[in-house]
Amino acid sequence: MFYRLKDRVRRFRFAGECKGVLHTAPVVLDPLSGLALLSQLQHKDVLMYLIALKSFTQQISPRAVHVVNDGSLTRDDCALLKEHVPGLTLIELSAFRSPACPSGGTWERLLAISSLVDDHYVIQIDSDTLTRGPIVEVRDCIANETAFVIGTWDNQNIETMRERSETAKGLAPGGRGHVQVVAEASFDKLDDFGALRYVRGCSGFAGFPRKSFTRGFVEGISAQMRAAIGGKWLEWGSEQVMSNIVVANIQDAVVLPHPKYADCQKMRPDVTQFIHFIGSCRFIGGTYARLGARVIESLRNAG
Repeated sequence: MFYRLKDRVRRFRFAGECKGVLHTAPVVLDPLSGLALLSQLQHKDVLMYLIALKSFTQQISPRAVHVVNDGSLTRDDCALLKEHVPGLTLIELSAFRSPACPSGGTWERLLAISSLVDDHYVIQIDSDTLTRGPIVEVRDCIANETAFVIGTWDNQNIETMRERSETAKGLAPGGRGHVQVVAEASFDKLDDFGALRYVRGCSGFAGFPRKSFTRGFVEGISAQMRAAIGGKWLEWGSEQVMSNIVVANIQDAVVLPHPKYADCQKMRPDVTQFIHFIGSCRFIGGTYARLGARVIESLRNAG
């Protein structure tokens, strides 16, 4: 209860400093772009999402914007989103569920992406992200149909599943621990373990080229992981493991350079151009609101 109260107070303060995004110009879609943006959204993150989306589209224009409604968006939320993103497509969770995959925990988001990649290069972008300046690497990935993911450390590369599994086994004794570590330690139970790759990235910002993967691939791996680690696979965090598997096994996929693309714990103010404000440091110290206000000012000037 105390955490929820603190979170509510911090969000209220953030909204007070960043509500100016509501007075910036709507997002303009580019019919010549091959890019679709997709996010899963809840009611309390609508303001953050508009800042994330508008700061990104200030650098790269999409052809389409899709939002997966987690079920909490109100009628007013939907109207506001469509006002700021003319042409926005809202998706209901129930439209992308599979008996082979867990429900919730952003799994429906990944399954929606598996459909959208039939016709688009798709970027999954979380509402708690901020684009501060040019993101040339992302633009190049879109142009070259190259998959990407935001990484976790400097000079990070995609590795084999064998390498990650061996590392994780020492971190999950007896199959205990966070679902990500437990799943990674059990990769050797997958049918194609020897041929598959993995990256310890973040599903909050990832790019998927056209025709790069299928729903069947996701369902197949998910079913095998459920058989390997049981109910643990149903816990929050399993979708990030699956997203990392998908990206890593797309040919020529890359990890975006860190810390140019980093979370708020590892960002460097003079280097980082794309920031993921994860929960543990999202509202600490006022950095998010301060940088968000600067982005909003640049949007106003551009408008």
